[in-house]
Amino acid sequence: MPFPSHRPRRLRSSPAMRRLVAQTTLAPRQLVLPMFVADGIDEPRPIASMPGVVQHTRESLRRAAAEAVEAGVGGLMLFGVPRDEDKDARGSAGTDHDGVLNVALRDLAGDLGDATVLMADTCLDEFTDHGHCGIVDRAGRVDNDETNRRYVELAVAQADSGAHMVGPSGMMDGQVAAIRAGLDAAGHIDTAILAYAAKFASGFYGPFREAVSSSLQGDRRTYQQEPGNAREALHEVDLDIDEGADIIMVKPAMAYLDIVRAAADRSPVPVAAYQVSGEYSMISAAAEHGWIDLDTVVLETLTGIVRAGADIVLTYWAVDVARRLA
Repeated sequence: MPFPSHRPRRLRSSPAMRRLVAQTTLAPRQLVLPMFVADGIDEPRPIASMPGVVQHTRESLRRAAAEAVEAGVGGLMLFGVPRDEDKDARGSAGTDHDGVLNVALRDLAGDLGDATVLMADTCLDEFTDHGHCGIVDRAGRVDNDETNRRYVELAVAQADSGAHMVGPSGMMDGQVAAIRAGLDAAGHIDTAILAYAAKFASGFYGPFREAVSSSLQGDRRTYQQEPGNAREALHEVDLDIDEGADIIMVKPAMAYLDIVRAAADRSPVPVAAYQVSGEYSMISAAAEHGWIDLDTVVLETLTGIVRAGADIVLTYWAVDVARRLA
């Protein structure tokens, strides 16, 4: 009997054959589109370091959100960008009923209802004049417990405004438990929590800070994860699950696929991964120079993230990819 040397290749012989035996499938429902809405602008403002991504006005956000839902994406993650003069040490604009993020949530909740999963970034960094994710004490340190109290206020304001899911991204100890208790006490027992469980102190966040007009000076290494600490990251995952997280997330995605895999192997709840701004910009820049084919690499990277174990991927290419997959 001849040695079956060509057996694997027979299953690659045509597009139809490759589709039939594909072991990892990427679907539009798995993709979440991050979106930025800014106060005080009259037209969408391009983000120079993220070609094709903009800070939206309220009206352009509504149009883009409707297009995303029509394309079949699984959800929308909203980030608010207040005017500089509205930022303060406590991030008051984040809980203001008339703040840009809460107004935008109400717009989309009214437009879209339950046609998509409406998510909100539950953090203070966009709204503080110091740019940190929490309340800073007199010594310049982020006060964990006071920050959690503000996160509860943020989460309740966002749920009041129509968010189906809140996304605490500040990496405070106990943030999930505090938010769950606060939401339940406010009657939002059905509002889910997407916990940024393993968020690393990464160099890939640079373009995002332009996207949200961040006021940060310095870094966030005292509360975000060290890139080399896998066991610590998984401990954080376990803690967030124990505190009641409905979904846990690893951020960034591409440099941390081992953490995505390990989280998926142990998590009883869905696992998300965020293909962050620097990953987007890096791929976009290489494609603009003609060094790679954009469509091929975008699908390859997203497939790799799902292959590693992610059930959900946040990506700025969500709409483009959803249309290609439809």
